[in-house]
Amino acid sequence: MDRIVIRDRAGEELVTVVELLSPANKSGDDRAQYLGKRRQVLRSRTHFVELDFLRGGPRLPVGGLPACDYYALVSRAEERPRVGIWAWGLRDRMPVVPIPLRAGDPDVRLDLKAALDRIYDEQRYARSAYAHPPEPRLAPDDAAWAAQFVPAPPA
Repeated sequence: MDRIVIRDRAGEELVTVVELLSPANKSGDDRAQYLGKRRQVLRSRTHFVELDFLRGGPRLPVGGLPACDYYALVSRAEERPRVGIWAWGLRDRMPVVPIPLRAGDPDVRLDLKAALDRIYDEQRYARSAYAHPPEPRLAPDDAAWAAQFVPAPPA
């Protein structure tokens, strides 16, 4: 699942869409379809959050996106066309980003690092995450830095 939707409990109205970009919707066969869905949400009164944890592939259209490896975009319906952008590099700690809710309700704070760590551990990604070099390949100095975090193969 690449999408989380948050609905108003009383009326089932769509409040927020959180999208996690996949290789297919970032640069693959589903890119055009994804961009259409994205435009539809951005024209609505629904908040939109986009998470790009993929270093490869062409960036999606995001005005003001600085050079970075990864980003989170938060588009509050009432503030469009302005968006909040959290950008970080490979060696930076993943940020905590706000997930907007209904007017009058406080944002949910999503700690991306804590969420990724939990998913990694619970889904046992260590078994497969390091079976192949990352795509795109890391620069030599980044590969040397990242090697300290790669677990040793089981004996």
